[in-house]
Amino acid sequence: MMRRLLTTVSALSLAGLLAACGGSSSGGAPDTNSSSGGGASGSLTVGAAGFTESNVLAQMYADLLEKAGFTVNVKKVASQEIFQSALEKGTIAVVPEYAATYANSMETEVTGNTSPTSASPDLQKTLSNLEKFLKKKGLAHLDPANAVDQNAFAVSKSFASQHNLTTLSDLGKAGVSVTLAATPECPARPFCKPGLEKIYKIKIAKILPLGFDTLQVKQAVKTGKAQLGLVATTDATVSQFGLQVLTDDQHLQNADNLIPIVNAKALADHPQIAQAINPLASVLTTEDLANLNNQVDGQRKTVEDVAKAYLTSKGLL
Repeated sequence: MMRRLLTTVSALSLAGLLAACGGSSSGGAPDTNSSSGGGASGSLTVGAAGFTESNVLAQMYADLLEKAGFTVNVKKVASQEIFQSALEKGTIAVVPEYAATYANSMETEVTGNTSPTSASPDLQKTLSNLEKFLKKKGLAHLDPANAVDQNAFAVSKSFASQHNLTTLSDLGKAGVSVTLAATPECPARPFCKPGLEKIYKIKIAKILPLGFDTLQVKQAVKTGKAQLGLVATTDATVSQFGLQVLTDDQHLQNADNLIPIVNAKALADHPQIAQAINPLASVLTTEDLANLNNQVDGQRKTVEDVAKAYLTSKGLL
């Protein structure tokens, strides 16, 4: 969520200055995966933000749209500013996004409010708020997935066993002081140190500024340099470090479910877009997403192969 938030803030400050992308990705990055589906439904471009998770989701959207008969191009856009502008103008038809993060960013862009409140741990409330701003930008959303990419907090399995921990509430009730390995911004982020202290009554004695879900964070918790580490719900490597994610049982984190954002005119012209992509929503889980990320980053499989194998295994291709 941290990396998405940083790119979104940058996008909001510059979006009005940039034109929509045309036939090539920003920064000289080449377009990928152009192919024909053999149908008469038209041509569509699916956008990807350039990091593994976004690339995998975009490729799955493309595969499903191809099956429906569209000619599909996946465009990896390094610049979030151009990415958003292209989506609003329709040069990109659909992109994978995160419900809560995107709801807040759209509120800021539409209203200028730099302290947005559209995001919520309640998915339906988040979607209701999001829809108000999407309409003003000529956008719509498809069905949100069960999969959610959120901040998570992990302890070593030995520490969890020692204090009988399965949830963040358990850690607060245990009354032990912990060192937290997280981002430098954690002391000011409501979903990090302030939230852990206010909602869960967790005693945080010190913060090690080691980043978000980095190797250094996981190593620090593994070796006992820190007792608690900021990771991601879609990190499939956490258990490999002997760590255990504590359940966010009081719902501190917002509902950052994966959600396709689509150009409203493209959807009106081609309702098959929704028919093609929506079946993925009820299938894709957080665990699935973590495994897909790991197949690309850890096992060095291609995005194309990982996406196709997953969709085939679920009977969607």
